[in-house]
Amino acid sequence: MTSTLDTPSRIDRRWKPRDLWCALAGAVSLALVVWAASTVAVPVTSDLGLVAVLPVPFWAGVLILNAAFFVALRGDAAGPARGPVMIWLVAVLVLVLFGTAAFVTDVPRGEVAFRHLGIADALSGMQRVDPNIDAYFNWPGFFALLATVLGATGLDPVSLALWAPVFNVSLWLVAVAVLTGYLTRDPRRRWLVLWLFCLGNWQDQDYLSPQAFGFFLYLVVLGMLLGPLAARSAKFHGFRPADLGQWWRERSPAEPRAGFRLAALVVTLLLIPVITASHQLTPFILLIVITVLTLSGRVWTSRLPLIAGLVLVLWLIYPASTYLAGHPLLEDAGLQVAAEANVVERVSGSAGHLLVVQLRVLLTVLLWALAAVGAVRDWRRKRLDIRVVLLAGAPLLLFPAQAYGGEMLIRVSLFALPFIALLASSVLLPSDRGTRPSSRATGALVLTCFLLAVLTVTGRFGNAQYDVFTDSEMDAVATVQQLAPPGMAILSAAHPTPWRSESYLDHRYRTMDDLCREDLTTATCGPIVFNYARHNPGGAMMLFMRSSEASVVLQGDSSAQGFAELEEWISMQNGVELAFSNTDARVYRVAP
Repeated sequence: MTSTLDTPSRIDRRWKPRDLWCALAGAVSLALVVWAASTVAVPVTSDLGLVAVLPVPFWAGVLILNAAFFVALRGDAAGPARGPVMIWLVAVLVLVLFGTAAFVTDVPRGEVAFRHLGIADALSGMQRVDPNIDAYFNWPGFFALLATVLGATGLDPVSLALWAPVFNVSLWLVAVAVLTGYLTRDPRRRWLVLWLFCLGNWQDQDYLSPQAFGFFLYLVVLGMLLGPLAARSAKFHGFRPADLGQWWRERSPAEPRAGFRLAALVVTLLLIPVITASHQLTPFILLIVITVLTLSGRVWTSRLPLIAGLVLVLWLIYPASTYLAGHPLLEDAGLQVAAEANVVERVSGSAGHLLVVQLRVLLTVLLWALAAVGAVRDWRRKRLDIRVVLLAGAPLLLFPAQAYGGEMLIRVSLFALPFIALLASSVLLPSDRGTRPSSRATGALVLTCFLLAVLTVTGRFGNAQYDVFTDSEMDAVATVQQLAPPGMAILSAAHPTPWRSESYLDHRYRTMDDLCREDLTTATCGPIVFNYARHNPGGAMMLFMRSSEASVVLQGDSSAQGFAELEEWISMQNGVELAFSNTDARVYRVAP
C-alpha cells in the first residue's frame, strides 16, 4: 500500500521531455542573442538605437525564448513546468533584455554610472560627509555602501557598473516573486508576473544607482507589509465613526506567530532609515504606500506611517538641510509643471527619437490598459485584492508634487510596475484558476509578449546613439583626467559624457548645454562657455565628443552643423589650443 501511494510522487519528480526541450530552447535563445549582439558595431548610428542594428538572429532568439516560456507555463494538468526550468527561462530573459548592451560593448552605458563610481571613490577618501559638495552627499547611504563593497571585495568598478542592470533586476525579481506569493496562489500567474515585469521594464533605472538600490529595499519592505505584518480586514459596516472604530478594532494579524511579526517589524524599521538616507524620491513613495495600506486596514502595525514620516522629516531637517536650503521640496510642484516636464518637453527631437518616445508611451499605456481590464475582471469574479490596486495607483499621487527633472512619470511607472503586471496577468490567463491556456491562447501569448519585448528593447536602448560610448571616447576622457591638474574646470558639450569616475572633487565639471540653458547657438553659447573657461583660475579643458553631438542633435537642442560651428568658434579664440584628438573626440585646453 505504501509503495503504491509513493509511486505518483516519484513519477512527478522525473524530468519530462517537455521541460528538457524548454530548457534547451532557452539555451539556444541565449546563444543566439549573445552572438547576434556581439556582432553589433559601435558607435550606433541609428536614431532608433539598438533596435535598428540588432540582426535577425537576435529577434529569433527572443521569439524562441517567449515560445519556450509559454509552453513551459502551459505545462500540464498538474501545473507549469518544474521550478528550475521556469527559473532558467526567466534568468535568460533577464540576460536578454538587461544584458544586451554588455554583449555589445564592455563599456557601461550612460554617464550616471561613471559619476556614481566617482562619488563612491570620493567618499572612500573622506573623513566625513560634506553635504556642501552637491546633492548626492546629502543622501550618501548607497554610495557609502558601494565604496565599502568595492574596497572590501576588490571588484573592478567598471565591470560592476557594466553588469549592474542584470544584478539589480535579478534582485528585484526575487522580491517581486515573494510579493506575488502573498497576493496569488496561482503558480502560472506568479511566473507570468515575473515575465511581464521584465517586459514592461523599459524605464532603464536598473543601472548602478541609488534608485535601483532604493527600489529593491522598497520591494523588501512591501514584502513585510504584505506578509508577516499584514492584517486580515474585518467586515466593513459603514463610514460612521462608530462603525469605523469597530472595523479597525476587529482586524486581526495575518501572521499568527508573534516572533515572525516582531522580526519583520525590526527589519522594516531598519530599512526605512536606510532608504531615507540613500535616495531622495523613494522615501516619499514608501511613506505614501505605507499610509495607504495602513488606512485600508491591511497592515497590522498601525504606527508605521508615523515612524516613516518622522524619519523622513528628521532627515530633511538635518542631514539634507544644506541641499534643501537652495532647492525647496515643492519648487516644481503642480500638475501643469509636472506634465510639461515629464511629457511635453520630452516629445521633441528627430523623427527617430520621437518614435522611440512614442513607443515607450505605447508600452506603458498598453500595460496599464491590460491592468485596468484585469482589475475589472477580478472584481467581477470577487477575487480582486484591493492591496494590488492601491499599490499600483498610490505612486501616482506623487506625480504632481515634483517634476523631478522630467523623470517623475518614469519613476512612478517603475514603482507601480510589479502590481500592474499582476493585474495584467489576470487578462492573459484563463479565468478559472489552475486551468491550462489552450494551444491557441498560448500562441497568442507568445506573439503578444514578443511584441512587448520589441517595444522594451526599443525603449531601453533607444538612446544608444549617445549613451553607448566608444573606446575612442573613453580614451579622450582618460586623457582629460590625466592632463587636467586639480582646480582646472572640465567642460563637455552635453551630459552623455563618461566622466567623473575619478578625481570627483578635484575639478569643476560643467556641460555647455547647462551653462547656455540649452541654447547652443554659436552667438549665444560661444562667449558664455569661453568666458567661463577663461575666468576659471585654473583654466579649463573642453571636450567635444561624438556622443555629445548625437545627444543634442537627437533631442532637438542643436543641429550637426550648429554643433560644428560652436566647436570651430571656440577653437579659434585666443588661448585655446587642441590638446588631444581621435576619431570620436577632440580636447581643447583653455588658458586662464
